[in-house]
Amino acid sequence: QVQLVESGGGLVQPGGSLRLSCAASGSIFKINYMGWYRQAPGKVRELVALISSDGVTNYADFVKGRFAISRDNAKSTVYLQMNSLKPEDTAVYYCKMNLLTTLNLRGMDYWGKGTLVTVSS
Repeated sequence: QVQLVESGGGLVQPGGSLRLSCAASGSIFKINYMGWYRQAPGKVRELVALISSDGVTNYADFVKGRFAISRDNAKSTVYLQMNSLKPEDTAVYYCKMNLLTTLNLRGMDYWGKGTLVTVSS
């Protein structure tokens, strides 16, 4: 089976930075796109950033110029560099990967369990 494990969350002051990581493990054949989503208390989960298999990125308007998504295919890992953090960025951040396994060559979405980011003074 496939597992996605996020790390790097925590408490940071406004204006600070954090770097999230999400590593996939298991019988992975190929990873298509990777992405980060977030869910704040009482709100729906929303897209933060996506990166395709060939490195094309897309960002939500509210993070453009502040966050950067990247991937290391050799490590099956996606990163989210978050700069100039604001209190409204406080949320649980989830990674999602669309990937093929050796047992299922149809692309499927897999989610991590999330990592909490709190931006507060």
